[in-house]
Amino acid sequence: MRSQYCSPVRVTMKYLDRLDLMLNKAFMIIGGAALIALMILATCNVILRIFKIPFSGAYEIVSFLGAIVTAFALGYTQRNKDHIVVDILSEKFPLGVKRIVNALSYFAITLFFAVVSWQTFVWGMKIRESGELSETLKIIYHPFVFGVSLGFAILAVACGLDLFKTAFRKDEDAL
Repeated sequence: MRSQYCSPVRVTMKYLDRLDLMLNKAFMIIGGAALIALMILATCNVILRIFKIPFSGAYEIVSFLGAIVTAFALGYTQRNKDHIVVDILSEKFPLGVKRIVNALSYFAITLFFAVVSWQTFVWGMKIRESGELSETLKIIYHPFVFGVSLGFAILAVACGLDLFKTAFRKDEDAL
């Protein structure tokens, strides 16, 4: 059976695809653990409110965990194409035009989320250097900002891989 990629790119794409899969699975596991912790904390806080002893920092921790859950799911969602795609116009394009439009879209998206990741990291560094703490619990929260930056970086990698797949795959599945 012949490969779906052009021969010089085949080994590299296989390696990068495998690495991307491992990273996204690891991030989904971490994000899932954060989601479970978030649900347990929120549930316990609701129960404690019944007895008039709510946990005062629950909102902060739920917010931080929610950011991790969301950011760590981005790459996996992109990899599996579990997001919304509106292709009313592009489905009418010929295969060649569709490939070019998709490649340009993936390029722009990769660039955008790489910049978002970088700027989020810069923001995290500023927070770390200033020693800023969360408002209620007075905990350092720049690690969560770095986690969100990492989630955007993994999304940029996934989009970059989609760009290369679109550019180098021989068949229509690249679209």
